[in-house]
Amino acid sequence: MGDVAISVKGVCKYYDDFLAVAGIDLEIHEGEIFGIVGPNGAGKTTLLKMISGLVSQSSGEINILGYDFATNEVEIKKRIGFLPEDSPLYENMRVMDYLIFFSEIFGVKKDIATSRIQELLTALDLNPNRKKIGELSKGMKRKVAIARSLINDPEILIYDEPTSGLDPMTSKYIVDFIRELKGQGKTIVFSAHNLYQVESVCDRILIMNNGKKIVNDFTKDIIQRYGRTEYQIEFRINDVSGLHFEGMERCNEHYLIRTPSIDDINRITRKIIENDGDIVEVRTPETPLEEIFLELVGA
Repeated sequence: MGDVAISVKGVCKYYDDFLAVAGIDLEIHEGEIFGIVGPNGAGKTTLLKMISGLVSQSSGEINILGYDFATNEVEIKKRIGFLPEDSPLYENMRVMDYLIFFSEIFGVKKDIATSRIQELLTALDLNPNRKKIGELSKGMKRKVAIARSLINDPEILIYDEPTSGLDPMTSKYIVDFIRELKGQGKTIVFSAHNLYQVESVCDRILIMNNGKKIVNDFTKDIIQRYGRTEYQIEFRINDVSGLHFEGMERCNEHYLIRTPSIDDINRITRKIIENDGDIVEVRTPETPLEEIFLELVGA
């Protein structure tokens, strides 16, 4: 794992008397994909905005690539690409003009910007054909916003719900693109409600609720620690009259039994063989992150 790219220590954020983020501590390492999940109102967006420097914390410390916002705000923002969940675009502009405009804001030289924009359009499979942004589909607009976040070639990308409201194909494309960005050495932090996406792409996860940390760990360790062990045995047999197993299910041409006990699996296996049955498969599926999430946040 790389050096620490983002360090958050005891960060709180108040809006008047409302505590939106309550004492969050976390470290995000260079070159990893870090997911932040939680129900609506958990404090995810507020935390992302504080890390991005868009809002200031009420207390605590945030350090980005060795800098703090209090003394190095301009330097930090040069090295961050931020994508809000609701990302308004200049809909009367053409895509190329829009991206050139933002490259100028970031001070990217025109020849470098033109080359980078062409690379981004290709990588994102974005072919606007001189259309105005307002004429694009929602998925294409999201890709334009992602291209904008990369125009200054930032080291850290902070994306709030990058696939929100998109069709499954566009959503998958963006998730795959995020994997490619990690392969380029970028550090990616994103929030999402799609727990399947989070489980499939994130190295580590912070689960929040009511502004507080519920758990922060490697994805695989969260699943191992909080998941339930379930064994499944699938078998075929001509005559089931000699079998009296609780919860036995018909599964196409086979039968399926689920149990949390390995002793049950051994006993069931012996009984199936004694009755001239054949074992098709014994498996131990992992508990999906979504189930663990719902239990941890008390839903």
